[in-house]
Amino acid sequence: MNKLYPDSGVELSKFTASNYDKVMNIASFGKYKSFINRAIADIEISKDDKILDLGCGTGRNILLMNKYTGNNSLLIGLDISEDMERQFEENTLNYPNISFINKRIDQLFELEQKFDKIFISFVIHGFPHEIRKIIIKNAYNNLKSGGTFNILDFAEFDMAKMPFHHRFIFKKIECKYAFDFIARDWKSILMDNGFDNFEESFYFKNYVRLLKASKS
Repeated sequence: MNKLYPDSGVELSKFTASNYDKVMNIASFGKYKSFINRAIADIEISKDDKILDLGCGTGRNILLMNKYTGNNSLLIGLDISEDMERQFEENTLNYPNISFINKRIDQLFELEQKFDKIFISFVIHGFPHEIRKIIIKNAYNNLKSGGTFNILDFAEFDMAKMPFHHRFIFKKIECKYAFDFIARDWKSILMDNGFDNFEESFYFKNYVRLLKASKS
């Protein structure tokens, strides 16, 4: 598999993409289901929300979001993987308010409409920082004024203070960009890119965070 970012873990092999939900369950020691449900609830979705899920994968998260929406909602998943697209379409077949767009999130784009909420889950940490800035710009450009950018990913923490077994696993399974991600001040980064009014929720022994930021 040829990668644009050889040191990244977000460009998945065909096997991993085809078994993504199972891989996430295993990597989180079976806890992914519990904290993803809590995180989706903490987004505070309204019934008429228009939501864009960047790097949407199989549609698992967007189906959880859909439980909070009504007839006038719109949920769009955006991903570049054809394997993810196939699974997404199969999983969301019976939901006319859910659709998929095959598009890269690491290149600038503007869709035809603006969204109330944009969500990204365990994707942005896997890119070089200059590419993360493009993703943040995409979120800003495709949000309504006052809309929220919701980043579910690793929290900021000191690797040296992590318990040994947690640190060992993190080093084994994560790409090098993740170590850079946890060391950065993400509120300052988002503020420099036009966001404010931050809210945080923590999960998984505070190593995972939902960071919500409003478009100024």
